[in-house]
Amino acid sequence: MPEDLAGLPTHVAIIMDGNGRWAQQRGRPRLFGHHAGARRVREILKSCPDLGVKYLTLFAFSTENWKRTQAEVAGLMGLFRKYLEREADELFRSGVCVRFIGDRIRLDPKLVTLMDDLELRTAGNNLVHLTVALNYGGRDEVTRAAKRLAFEIEQGRLTHKDVDAETLAKFLDTRVLPDPDLVIRTSGEARISNFLLWQSAYAEYEFIDTLWPDFTAEEFARVLSEFAKRDRRFGAIRA
Repeated sequence: MPEDLAGLPTHVAIIMDGNGRWAQQRGRPRLFGHHAGARRVREILKSCPDLGVKYLTLFAFSTENWKRTQAEVAGLMGLFRKYLEREADELFRSGVCVRFIGDRIRLDPKLVTLMDDLELRTAGNNLVHLTVALNYGGRDEVTRAAKRLAFEIEQGRLTHKDVDAETLAKFLDTRVLPDPDLVIRTSGEARISNFLLWQSAYAEYEFIDTLWPDFTAEEFARVLSEFAKRDRRFGAIRA
């Protein structure tokens, strides 16, 4: 674990990729890998306070993932329900504040109720802020934000002169969160897959070969230490 937290990211977002391939390498069904990936979430989340990570955002299910087989989608939704039921007490006791981003309309009402209840129950926690992106897509998020902004203009509460980047950001799902400092994608794929497009404008990226179920807290700490060596200028030039 890094001894000095200076320069480490406060907000880390992770595209948790590779569950299916991890399972297939072991001759098991893809859902077996998703269960292993859920267990890895617990380990990474637990490591966050010692690593100075105040905000952890996880890409759990995208708006494009509905294209997967009906069996896999149903299995994933069942896994999400079981995870929330099983982990709710521990998340609350551990001081984790849980939020969900994404469009909930297409989700099962029972799952949405569990999400709502967990958000309400953990709202007062502040050790780590865990955000789970569920039925989330960056373009979809910006589209929904633009619609809400347009409605405010139609109602006369805003005018077109009020619209700037800061105003639009207030209508995003992540409006109460700081932008991510670092985005990690596991499994060797080097793309961002429609994840936090607006928020990651100046984030650093790390694409690693490790499949998500094998991504340990030790490797997480190593990635964060490497991040601390980067020179982040946000478009400026060092004097």
